[in-house]
Amino acid sequence: MATAKIIYGTAWKKERTTALVISAVLHGFRAIDTACQPKHYREDLVGAALQSLQNEHGIKREDIFVQTKYTPIRGQDTSQPLPYDPQTDIPTQIHASVQTSLSHLHTTYLDSLLLHSPLETLSQTLTAWRTLVGLQDSGVVRKIGVSNTYDISILEALEREGGRRADVVQNRWYEGNGWDRDVWTYCKEKGIQYQSFWTLSGSPTLLRHPSIRAISKAKGCTPAQALFKIAQLNGITPLSGTTNEAHMDEDVAVEGISLDDVQPSVAGVLDYIRS
Repeated sequence: MATAKIIYGTAWKKERTTALVISAVLHGFRAIDTACQPKHYREDLVGAALQSLQNEHGIKREDIFVQTKYTPIRGQDTSQPLPYDPQTDIPTQIHASVQTSLSHLHTTYLDSLLLHSPLETLSQTLTAWRTLVGLQDSGVVRKIGVSNTYDISILEALEREGGRRADVVQNRWYEGNGWDRDVWTYCKEKGIQYQSFWTLSGSPTLLRHPSIRAISKAKGCTPAQALFKIAQLNGITPLSGTTNEAHMDEDVAVEGISLDDVQPSVAGVLDYIRS
């Protein structure tokens, strides 16, 4: 399937996850992000939504890009049921996590599997990465990548020592980390899909920027739509976790917005981000 231009994020949705995923897909989203991490995600309820979409709405599993994550133990809440035995080695943990995800999501394959973060040491991270490479080679996973990875040297090591370049990097892209300029640029240069979160909530100053406001006025779109479109045009696939159906419509509509006639304002936004 074609690479998604925007992804629906399911973190912190709790018991509302099924209804919100169904709503997002019915409003046009065709990519869903989750994680095998009960602390922040209900991956099982994403699976319930996928079943409902197929059985009640005729939207097939293969028409939806499904991405999940293996979360190392330090990112798990050990007071909740874990998707793997933390006493086992890292490859065994990852295989158990993937089997849990496949069961939760009622699927035989994952469109994308990410390490939720680097592990405590580079050696452990490389061990985990080689396990993902093996899963990709087996066909169970189609794309592999990493999240919360802000050090280019780790990405370089994955390719050099881990045996394969990442297909996906998913990071915070917001004013608090200078819009992750180094990793974002690296991903553009290497052809890696850069997925962003905190794109709107983390950049209130940018959403108020005069150039964003000028684009919004000229194109009859919201400032959020203007920012999402600029991101898309610059090698970024944003995540949206909105619970508002009108905003879902607006987010999906971003793909059809052209900024060809407002390039000076676009340049103003990019100059601000890169400054």
